[in-house]
Amino acid sequence: MKELELLLDHYWVVKDDDKDVFYRVKDSIPEFKSFLNEKLGYGIIINQYLIKLEKIPGSAESFMGIQEFSHPMEYVLLCLLLMFLEDRSRDEQFVLSEITEFIAGNNIGKEKIDWTQYSHRKHFIKVLRFAQTLGLMKVNDGDDQKFAYHDDAEVLYESTGLSRYFVRHFTADIMDFANYLDMENAEWGDLNADRGVIRRQRVYRKLLMEPVVYSQGTEDVDYDYIKKQRGLMEADFSKYLEYSLHVHKNGAMLVVPAEKNIQDGFPNTKAICDITLLFVAQIRESLSEKKLQINPAGGITLSRVAFDEQVAVLKEKTGNNWSKEFREMSPVGLAEKLVAYLEEFKMLRQLYDGREIEILPLAGKLMGSYPEAVTKGSGEN
Repeated sequence: MKELELLLDHYWVVKDDDKDVFYRVKDSIPEFKSFLNEKLGYGIIINQYLIKLEKIPGSAESFMGIQEFSHPMEYVLLCLLLMFLEDRSRDEQFVLSEITEFIAGNNIGKEKIDWTQYSHRKHFIKVLRFAQTLGLMKVNDGDDQKFAYHDDAEVLYESTGLSRYFVRHFTADIMDFANYLDMENAEWGDLNADRGVIRRQRVYRKLLMEPVVYSQGTEDVDYDYIKKQRGLMEADFSKYLEYSLHVHKNGAMLVVPAEKNIQDGFPNTKAICDITLLFVAQIRESLSEKKLQINPAGGITLSRVAFDEQVAVLKEKTGNNWSKEFREMSPVGLAEKLVAYLEEFKMLRQLYDGREIEILPLAGKLMGSYPEAVTKGSGEN
């Protein structure tokens, strides 16, 4: 169902952005509401401004952060910006200096915000751009990019009123939480998390929100549920999303038809994705030549030095066909990029503070190669 995919693939559907889409999604909700409530435990916020599906993951993963952010301070600044917007009504105007003064007077976190520091201003510009992209606020006059170079730069903004729906509502006081695990468990309270509806909804969420769900061994109750309820789950995902469920010895995943072109899927059109497909093909070649071995968990363990060597070989063999950014990148820099990208899709994990690399089973699911005409044209043998 396209409307369900819209809710899953976007943070929310805003009426002002596209009224036709808004009403189409709203009218279609009864068709899949039972699936969301019973199998995923997801609620839907519907009002005159937006429709938002509360997408809660089955478990917290490092790749689930805001992709535009790269530093903890940016999350702190976002929270402070949301606090500022909380008291602003829809269509109310305000200037940048009002926000910066509010943040300076309401500091949270370990590091004090200092607007005289260029790095702090750059972090805040990222937050402002994110808020504008999501529709929390909009610029009426000025350019907030100037704030990076002049801490007295002014911009006129307008509140959209959507910020009050940005943060998920918790059933418990989050000030009592000690870590992210408390946040995960708050939804269920004292109920047994390994049985009944809790386990079912957690497993459905994992399959939907994660690239792959790996088996953690014979005591893994979630993977046991996937194996036993495979037929029912496959029917649900096929009916409501047209996704197919693949279950293997070491992992299970949903496979999305290529024509759906969802955000942040794999594979995609990014240059780093092409390089990843070439890299895993090279790893499979090394396996076939007995240069590498599969471990009992279905992965491949190698030292970071050996991983970097594999990347250097790949760059030497196929780098002429890459985009300018990656052609000019050093092998060490490329290795860092690949590690981060493979980790994001649960195809790799770092061990012993990065001294060893484990290439995980999902990496063997897909691989890529250039057409023969391309490799010949680049002067390769």
